[in-house]
Amino acid sequence: MPASEPSWWYGPDGGWQTSLLSPVGALVGGIASRRIANANPYHSSLPVICAGNFTAGGSGKTPLALFLAKLVAEEGREPWFLSRGYGGKLEGPVRVIPARQTARDVGDEPLLLARSAPAVVSRDRRKGAEAIEAMASKQAVIIMDDGLQNPALAKDLVIALVDQRRGFGNGLVIPAGPLRAPLDIQGKLAHLIVLTGQGPADPALLQTLKAISTAPVITAETRADGDVARFRNRKVIAFAGIANPERFFSTLGSLGADIVARKAFADHHMFSEAEARDLLETAERAGASLVTTEKDLARLAGTTGVRATLRERAETIVIRTAIEDGDLEILRRLVRGAIVR
Repeated sequence: MPASEPSWWYGPDGGWQTSLLSPVGALVGGIASRRIANANPYHSSLPVICAGNFTAGGSGKTPLALFLAKLVAEEGREPWFLSRGYGGKLEGPVRVIPARQTARDVGDEPLLLARSAPAVVSRDRRKGAEAIEAMASKQAVIIMDDGLQNPALAKDLVIALVDQRRGFGNGLVIPAGPLRAPLDIQGKLAHLIVLTGQGPADPALLQTLKAISTAPVITAETRADGDVARFRNRKVIAFAGIANPERFFSTLGSLGADIVARKAFADHHMFSEAEARDLLETAERAGASLVTTEKDLARLAGTTGVRATLRERAETIVIRTAIEDGDLEILRRLVRGAIVR
């Protein structure tokens, strides 16, 4: 089961954990830097767009990948998703068929992506790209959900998402901090940086981005979509096993829901029968509805017993990426440039 994100990654004082793990983080960062510098990537015959981030955890990659698929389709091209399939047992390459597979097979994110466009899971990104080349038409465009630091596959457009509220935490590399590689190395990989979250960007964060990258910076919001009015003044039990559950809880609260309990689990968490029973009983005692994320509901697909009951009773909030005005035009221009072959 994936571990929860350490709170001290983003705390004001990392304490003894940071001091203890800093040498390990420096070693991991050095290995990642050499891997990127010595890369001999495969150049696909199809355009490749990557939506990734500099840090571990969620920053809205999957909603952005879905948004990119929409833009690609509007340009008359055929979007195909490529994912590592984190949390799934299949190494791939394998095409995702939601009616036949579960999150234990391919991971939760690919199941969501495959609802909108064809998706392939592959631990080896080169093999995944080659599989898409074999299955798709010449009008296809590969959209990678994550993989910014993976040097195995050359990318025509790299988009790095940054949560403007959390930034880069303590600025250290895993496991000492949230960074996947040294920030100055990662910054050079990005062609576009997308700030996610509400409100104005922190000037200090913008200064850091300017120092590590020459890429343009735009902003995006993740918004609840669909019939959100149904949550207003309703008593709910909110549960989520994602990288940043507080974002989900905050979104639900902003819709006017009366959140009587918040249940946070590790990212990509597979719910047990006991946990499902506890959630159902808590909701029954409180006279409240159960609300979760689309990813969490995807992980409950194909389950039986109490977990199947939880899936039937839980409602979800649909989250969509919104990019507007001049920022949208910047993104469109870069997408058009990337897919021209």
